[in-house]
Amino acid sequence: MLLEVLCFGLYFLTSGIIVTGMFSERGPNKRLAMLTVICALVLHSLILKSTVFVELGQNMSMLNVASLIGWLISITMLVASIKVPNTILLPVVYGFTGAIVIFSRLMPDAHVMQVSVQPTLLLHVSLALFAYACLGIAFLYALQLSYINFRLKEKNASLLHSSLPPLMDVERILFKLLLVGTVLLTLSLISGFMFLDNMFAKEQAHKTILSILSWAIYSVILFGHAKFGWRGKSVITFTIIGGFLLTLAYFGSRFVREVLLN
Repeated sequence: MLLEVLCFGLYFLTSGIIVTGMFSERGPNKRLAMLTVICALVLHSLILKSTVFVELGQNMSMLNVASLIGWLISITMLVASIKVPNTILLPVVYGFTGAIVIFSRLMPDAHVMQVSVQPTLLLHVSLALFAYACLGIAFLYALQLSYINFRLKEKNASLLHSSLPPLMDVERILFKLLLVGTVLLTLSLISGFMFLDNMFAKEQAHKTILSILSWAIYSVILFGHAKFGWRGKSVITFTIIGGFLLTLAYFGSRFVREVLLN
């Protein structure tokens, strides 16, 4: 439990450093925040090594998968923060990841798979994880874009405005994330249909259908942006809907089975 508590504390310490800095004219202490979150990520990787890689295979329980995705998103956002305006999103990402670390310890469960001895399954799972991580970040950028639109309509300025990135930069990054995430999701679905036999089995059908619906929504957004120049509120709304459906696909039934029924 010690590693989990330390990791949780470092994630939330980083979030606190960033949030308090947003209301300061100097801004957040980026060096201190980067140091604390790197320590948190190192501890998190040690936790994942002991909880995911077990003797019988890989424990891909719902909370372990969520913890792994949170770790991937946190690393991606940390690296991106060097050049990409995402300061306002970092406390959300780090806070969520820290909470998942604690929950995965308090509510342990087992869903052991032999991923390492099945290359095709490893490919499918890897594509699915990276697709969700990328589109999860796109979901966060859509929320940020919505918030910036809201603040720009207000007449009263505040210190928090100094931490908000330019609207066009956020929108540009959002579409890049949607493109990469949709490509990864496409490859994940293709690999699933090629290498797995139970994509429409009773316990998997909802996941497949919801994933296809999400893929269709993201594809329509990208097509509409490229062909008709779609942007703004409609893109934000459909990106959020797509993220919600994809979350239901990845975690919906497993939440009911592993948490509510267990």
